[in-house]
Amino acid sequence: MTITPESRVGEIAAHHPLATRVFARHGIDFCCGGGVPLAEASAKKGLDAVALVAEIERELAASPATAKRWLDAPLPELVEHIVVRFHRPLREELPRLGIMAEKVARVHAERDPEGRLPRIVSTLEELTAELLDHMAREEEELFPALLAAAEGRELGRFLDDHTEAGAALAKLRELADDYRLPDGACNTWRALWAGLEALETTMHEHVHLENNVLFPRAAAAAA
Repeated sequence: MTITPESRVGEIAAHHPLATRVFARHGIDFCCGGGVPLAEASAKKGLDAVALVAEIERELAASPATAKRWLDAPLPELVEHIVVRFHRPLREELPRLGIMAEKVARVHAERDPEGRLPRIVSTLEELTAELLDHMAREEEELFPALLAAAEGRELGRFLDDHTEAGAALAKLRELADDYRLPDGACNTWRALWAGLEALETTMHEHVHLENNVLFPRAAAAAA
């Protein structure tokens, strides 16, 4: 596709996966908020849309064949990729992050007069419970139905789950001060911040593949 300021962010990310590097660089939501034109997303960040298009084109030219286009892959392969690349690692990573968050909150309570660390613990606990339930429902109900070309009438609640997860990730970033480490942070604290930021990056890619690639393709197949 030709990229213009009127192109929707999610469509750009679906057709040109490497464009997500540019979106991540500028904090542009290409998953849950991918339905808006690039011009609108740029304006929200105080960026020039034409300059952003040029930056994306430079990114694509520099690495023309290093990212798989999941728009072209068979649906079963895409579903398997989502489960293997995102669901299975999340089932291991989320409890690990929870344990670290509890430890940091307990050990460094005196350095947290605003009570942000306990709120990070509770937000992460809620996000973990929601994601584990969400992934189980996808694997047991949604994905089999999509692969059978069933109607897409149940997609709405899964899209809502994604929006809620995005809000929780944004809350974690705010509570963690954009993951800037305080002076003298211990190794566990450093690992927690790095893990939470990596979780955010992974979840953006995960939700993008479902919202902007899998769900539209499945809906089109069922039409």
